[in-house]
Amino acid sequence: MLLLGVGLGLRHATDADHVVVVTALVQREPGIWRAARVAVLWGLGHSAAFFGLGLLIVLADVRIPATFDRGMDLLVALMLVGFGVWHLARSRSERTEVTARKGVSCDSRPVLIGVVHGLAGSTAIALLAITTIPSPTLAVLYLALFALGTVLGMVALTLVMSQPISWSMRRQGFLRQGITVLAALLSVGLGAAILGRTAFSAGAP
Repeated sequence: MLLLGVGLGLRHATDADHVVVVTALVQREPGIWRAARVAVLWGLGHSAAFFGLGLLIVLADVRIPATFDRGMDLLVALMLVGFGVWHLARSRSERTEVTARKGVSCDSRPVLIGVVHGLAGSTAIALLAITTIPSPTLAVLYLALFALGTVLGMVALTLVMSQPISWSMRRQGFLRQGITVLAALLSVGLGAAILGRTAFSAGAP
């Protein structure tokens, strides 16, 4: 069961919303080590939010209302739409590569995005752990390994994606513009799809 926690965390890193965000973030941080740094920051934000909420559910027996999950799904959807629009707008700016690396925002952005993603869907994973693992200690260890697996999976995914994306971003013309527009449209499209799914589930009896 504990090994399954790591494996599920690794698989969780490859969810569509994670892949879309990584694609856009890696374009902002070309180079394998910068991309890995972004992945670690994202993973830390995700794991902190996920593990913190999981501890409240497993150890403090906190009951999270269904409206919280829907609200977080809505927030993720809006973030994906806004992130896609922002990514496309910044890519059209002549000073994108300069401003994107200045200030604390370059570090805080992947952390904040990771926190939002970590809160979305964490309730179901924590409830699964508490209902299938009788020992609270082992349930907490399961959540910790799941969080670790997510970080490792995100780093591995980012390293794999960073090379072809960085190569594409070093090229001028249609290829670079196409990759940028595709990443932005995927983010907006996925966000719109999650918005529709969330609205449908909220209206369902």
